[in-house]
Amino acid sequence: MPTTKVMALVAAGLILATAAAAQAKPAPKPPAKDTTRTAKDSTRAAKDSAAADSAHATTLVRETFTYEGGGRDPFVSLLKSGDVRPLIADLKLVGIVFDAAYPARSVAVVRDITNKKLYRLKTGDIVGRLKVTQIHAHDVVFTVQEFGFERQESLTLAKQEESP
Repeated sequence: MPTTKVMALVAAGLILATAAAAQAKPAPKPPAKDTTRTAKDSTRAAKDSAAADSAHATTLVRETFTYEGGGRDPFVSLLKSGDVRPLIADLKLVGIVFDAAYPARSVAVVRDITNKKLYRLKTGDIVGRLKVTQIHAHDVVFTVQEFGFERQESLTLAKQEESP
């Protein structure tokens, strides 16, 4: 009897295996590609696939930094146009009122030839990047401050011819 039971079980297993194989259908073949597609059809297909991809796309989060300090534009000059002018070349020494007893009271009159402005300067006065260092009887000495360096420049009165 035991052999008949084994035979019955083997037969049942074979029947089930054949039934499962009969139910399993082969995968259908993909349709042949249509080469007569137009450009409109291909862009529509590309949009549909892009929409499907974007639904499952991973979003990237990037770290950003914003500087909220001074907000200065790095391409704008640090020197204001008023700080640059007048240049020593733009100035003409017009006159000097020199006090030999008290040189600190001496006054130099200087004209800016670009805009005809007059400056009455004493020792220590600052005009743009020019500082009046000394006033003598016939000339004025300026200290020019440029790019962290200082240099000395002087303006001299033009000689006046005496009439006979």
